[in-house]
Amino acid sequence: MQRRHDIDALRVFAFALLILYHCAMVYVADWGFHIKSSHQAEWLQWPMIVLNRWRMPLLFVISGIAIGLARVEGRRLSFALARTWRLLLPLLFGIFFIVAVQAYCEGRANGHLAPGLGAFFLRYWQVRPWPAGSFTGWEHGLTWNHLWYLAYLLPYTLLLLAGMPLLKRAAGALAGTRWRRTSAALLWLLPFAWLAFVQAWVAPRHPETHALVGDWTVHAESLPLFLLGYVLAANGWFWAWMERNRWTTLAVAALGIGVELGLRWIGRHPPAGPLPPWALEVPWSGIEHCARALYTWSMLLAIFGWGRAWLDRPFRWLPYCTEAVFSWYVLHQTLIIVLAYRLIPLHLGPVAESAGVVGGTVAGCLLLHEFVVRRNRVLRPLFGLKAMPRVL
Repeated sequence: MQRRHDIDALRVFAFALLILYHCAMVYVADWGFHIKSSHQAEWLQWPMIVLNRWRMPLLFVISGIAIGLARVEGRRLSFALARTWRLLLPLLFGIFFIVAVQAYCEGRANGHLAPGLGAFFLRYWQVRPWPAGSFTGWEHGLTWNHLWYLAYLLPYTLLLLAGMPLLKRAAGALAGTRWRRTSAALLWLLPFAWLAFVQAWVAPRHPETHALVGDWTVHAESLPLFLLGYVLAANGWFWAWMERNRWTTLAVAALGIGVELGLRWIGRHPPAGPLPPWALEVPWSGIEHCARALYTWSMLLAIFGWGRAWLDRPFRWLPYCTEAVFSWYVLHQTLIIVLAYRLIPLHLGPVAESAGVVGGTVAGCLLLHEFVVRRNRVLRPLFGLKAMPRVL
């Protein structure tokens, strides 16, 4: 099957945005993060919300699509073993070596840990609870922080492989020519309705934890999107429909985020004086949940439609970036935390400090991937890269 360059490119762009998003978490006001600068801005919340609604759903859909395009139906067991190795090894290595540095910097910044990285590692590797508030995940003794995506992707993949025969039948039914108009309507409405249900009913009862066990809101949102990505991966009609309707889906997404942000703005700046009686009867929270769900799903459709139109070509930079994505993902947040931990006490000012965090993170990921990870046979699998081909 011909390689889908647009899916590879969208994965690269999605992770690039993830790096910028996590850099901005150091500076956005009123949002918790492992380390915070004194130079915080409330206005950052608005573009962050615009990204937040679809950045992780996009990655889960792409992950499902990638399995669908790989055509692993005849080799499910070998694929399960290979995928388990490729996800579990970087996850464990990241927890015990890469993310551990984040925990140390966080604990030092909040005054809960004594200096000494070596002593911290020896204590961290014992996997015993820490004093309360030492760092995020102190009660478990260790943390996976941003690597939670790998922890979720592994069981999702195994569930997909177990249910692959049923999912293949669903994919075949959607690919049929008889009910295409109905299928198009359902593929727009059903995910929107489900996401609205998750936001309105599941999320208030089960806040996100990223702890895997009991994280019902994330599972309810991410697992169906992951499975749907697999179902739609090879559906040529659906991809043509998304490309043809990319302006419409983009307009609907703009409407959804406009309504959500508008309601949030009014909530923060309520009009003076008493509200009219009709306004008190409107279910504003329900409208906001629906607007958020409409934006999330419509934006995903728009992204895939525009990606199909613009990105499905063999860019010269794409093979290198596709390989680099995994190691950049593992490294980036630790570099952000370390740089912020070192730069914040220097009082450089908001521009110089944030430029140092962003620029240092990008430079660090580039240099470490190119000169340390990529060229080392031992480190490659620890950062999710395929084994280096042997030269005869």
